[in-house]
Amino acid sequence: MKSDDFGKVAVLMGGQSAEREVSLKSGQAVLNALLNKGVDAHGIDADENIIKKLLAGNYDRVFIVLHGRGGEDGVMQGVLENLGLPYTGSNVLGSALSMDKLRTKQVWSSQGVPTPAFRMMDEETDFDEVCDELGLPLIVKPVHEGSSFGMSKVDHADALPDAYKAASGFDDLVIAEQWIEGEEYTAAILGYDVLPLIRLETAREFYDYEAKYVADDTLYHCPSGLDKVTENEFKQIALTAFESAGATGWGRVDFMCDSENNPWFIEVNTVPGMTDHSLVPKAAAEAGIGFEDLVWQILALTLEVNGNAHA
Repeated sequence: MKSDDFGKVAVLMGGQSAEREVSLKSGQAVLNALLNKGVDAHGIDADENIIKKLLAGNYDRVFIVLHGRGGEDGVMQGVLENLGLPYTGSNVLGSALSMDKLRTKQVWSSQGVPTPAFRMMDEETDFDEVCDELGLPLIVKPVHEGSSFGMSKVDHADALPDAYKAASGFDDLVIAEQWIEGEEYTAAILGYDVLPLIRLETAREFYDYEAKYVADDTLYHCPSGLDKVTENEFKQIALTAFESAGATGWGRVDFMCDSENNPWFIEVNTVPGMTDHSLVPKAAAEAGIGFEDLVWQILALTLEVNGNAHA
């Protein structure tokens, strides 16, 4: 495969979601990698004029590096389908479903993928009832947000109303989820393969925005420390979780492992961070795949789709 096989490539980054700044960093790293590999790649900030930019640029395919709403939720994928442009990552359905934490969990429950118990919440919710049902502590999340925006751990019942208010500032849909005490892992997916698992270790209450992007004491253990049999078992469940959410191409599945070594699957990321410090590149490096080769392989998946405009 030669760089010319890709034609002219648009690297979509930025956007207008809460994760814009992270996307710009990821997008620049992807753009640099493609340019270093000799690909005719061009960075585009996905603003309200994105359709005009794509039409004017006469592009052959698109590398999506948009995190959050408008880029990871099926909206941009739908635009690209209409324009007939092949693109990286999951299709419209897989992107929309994976971005929706509530419906992802509902699908997982129907498919036997273990996921923590949860309750939807609104302004009329009996918060004491939620605490009685799920127990304490618990975690509150906006349904359609990434990078842990709007998430908070609740240790006491009287803190739940404020946690709900914080989450509802990001989304009309909010869930409370059973807290799983234990180790946190992530499984990076590339094509049909699950890369080596990463065990995350943070001094914070959970792997929140600060732990992901600001703190310098977050540890990433890869190899994960799991025995081979257990790691392979968790990998297989992660792949099932990924595919049952309609996700394809590449992405990441996050899960917790409780004190009895039971995995509990949390969410799917269909456009994970892509700086050289992000989780997917770390897992790829453990598998012997450098950052530039990882980016190349993700883009190459767009050449393998027959009759579809996604990869």
